Amino acid sequence: MVKKRLIGVVTIRNGLAVQSFSYNSYLPLGNPLCIIQNLDRWGVDEILIQVIDRSLKQLGPDFDLLNKLERIQISTPLIYCGGIRNVHDAINVIKHGSDRIVLDFLLRNSNSELISISKALGSQAVIASLPIVKDGNKLLLYNYESKIKQELENNFLELISNKKIISEVLLINKETEGMPDSFDIDLISLFPDIDKPLIAFGGISEVKQIQDLFSKKQVSAVGIGNFLNYREHSVQLLKESIKSDYLRSPIYSSKI
Repeated sequence: MVKKRLIGVVTIRNGLAVQSFSYNSYLPLGNPLCIIQNLDRWGVDEILIQVIDRSLKQLGPDFDLLNKLERIQISTPLIYCGGIRNVHDAINVIKHGSDRIVLDFLLRNSNSELISISKALGSQAVIASLPIVKDGNKLLLYNYESKIKQELENNFLELISNKKIISEVLLINKETEGMPDSFDIDLISLFPDIDKPLIAFGGISEVKQIQDLFSKKQVSAVGIGNFLNYREHSVQLLKESIKSDYLRSPIYSSKI
C-alpha cells in the first residue's frame, strides 16, 4: 500500500504567517520561519508554503523567504506556492530549495507556461491548486482575482488530468478553510473522476475527519494549517491516533 501523507500548510501574507478564514479575513500569527521550523521538527511528511499575496500584487515568488529557509536547512520536503509567473520563476523556486510547486494563477491564465514548466521540472514537481465551492451537487472553481465562481469545464479537466503536466490536485474547500472540523467530504465524491491523486485542504483538524479522508482512494494526502499549532506535539498525536496502515510512520527531528 502506498502510504498517505500529512502536509503542514503555512499561509503567508504581507510577510507574516497568518490564520486565514476562507481567504477573506486573516489573523496574524508571526514569523513564518518559526512555524516552518516547528513543522520540520514535529514530523510532517511535507510542508506547503502558500504566499497568498504574491500573484495578486504581481511580485513574483518570495525568494527572500526561500533564501532564509535554505540557510536554516529544513529537512522536510518543501512545496512552494505563490507568485510563479513563468518557467523561469518555477525553475528558480526549485533551485532555491523547494521540492515541488503549486500553481493556481497559471492554470487559468497560461496553458503554454504551465506546459513549459512541466517539461522543465517534470510533472511530478507540479501540483494544481483548485479552490472549490459546492453549489448543491455541483462543484464550482473559485477565482481569487475576479471573485467569480465558474464550472469545471472539460478542457480544464483534461489539462489537469494529463499525467505529463500535473502530478496531484490540491483540492481546497474554499468556504471552510480555517474553520475546525468543517471540510465537506462530499467534495471528494463529487469531484470528476480524472484519475488524479487529491490533496484535501480547508477545515481539516480532527483524527476522525482525516481517517475518513484517507479511506477515500482518490485522497493521497491531507493538508492541515494552523490547527497544528494549537497544542504541543500535535503532529505526533495525530499520527499516533490515525490508523497506521494509512499513514507513513512519524519521523521526528532532533533539531532544536
